[in-house]
Amino acid sequence: MPERVVLTIGTKKGLFVAEAPKTRGRFALRGPFGPGVGVYATLIDTRGKPRLYASSCNPFFGMKMLVSSDLGKSFKETKSAPAFTKEDGRALVNIWSLEAGDNRNDLWCGVEPASLFRSADGGDSWEMVPGISNHEHARKWQPGAGGLCMHTILRDGNRVHLGISTGGHYLSEDGGRTFRASNKGIGAGFAPDPYPEFGCTRSPATLMRPAGSTSRTTAGGPTGRGPAVRGPTSASCAATTTAAPGGRSPRDCRPTSASRWSCIHMTPTRSTSCRSCR
Repeated sequence: MPERVVLTIGTKKGLFVAEAPKTRGRFALRGPFGPGVGVYATLIDTRGKPRLYASSCNPFFGMKMLVSSDLGKSFKETKSAPAFTKEDGRALVNIWSLEAGDNRNDLWCGVEPASLFRSADGGDSWEMVPGISNHEHARKWQPGAGGLCMHTILRDGNRVHLGISTGGHYLSEDGGRTFRASNKGIGAGFAPDPYPEFGCTRSPATLMRPAGSTSRTTAGGPTGRGPAVRGPTSASCAATTTAAPGGRSPRDCRPTSASRWSCIHMTPTRSTSCRSCR
């Protein structure tokens, strides 16, 4: 049982942090941080002294990354946020996912348009990961209702699973240097090709690793059904990301029993592009 519970909550109004003792009888709410700016991704990093990260995506003044080293009592901006080069031709629209890397300051970040960035210094500088960002399929992906987003990153050693709307599930087995589409058996009955290599499954809508599992990661399409992607997975953390209609993406991460911390990340609110659809 953890000594306390910390929740990071991304909303259109900014970031909120809720904290409670292990009994969870009552939560104290702090925020908003980055008020008035949408927060689509958060991360509670429990490697060493806990740090909280959050995206802050302002459509007028650009993308920023916020970090807290005091459990969300205060936040500051990192020195930079992910960005495409001028020569690339793409422009950053949103930050959809954050994931801890191998080393203390190693971070992974999934963005819109669907690309992957990596930081080796806790978010102060970022480099694009070309193996997926410049993949031969990348310019063929089409946006879903929530945008062309990389909404899920699951790591286990050299295995990296990515969920892309609408690219599907991509897998690396060499630490992120190269990626391949891994959507075999995920049906898309509404499409001309009911089992496409990539591109017409909306996410896959679900990438999840069962708690305590050491053998598989499950990928599901818009119907929520799909095959298991076999291979070694980490028993230290069970992470589930579900892209619900409208682009919502709740995320649950449980550290090992040896950790004092238990955390739940909930991001984001419904995407701007879909709010007028319903």
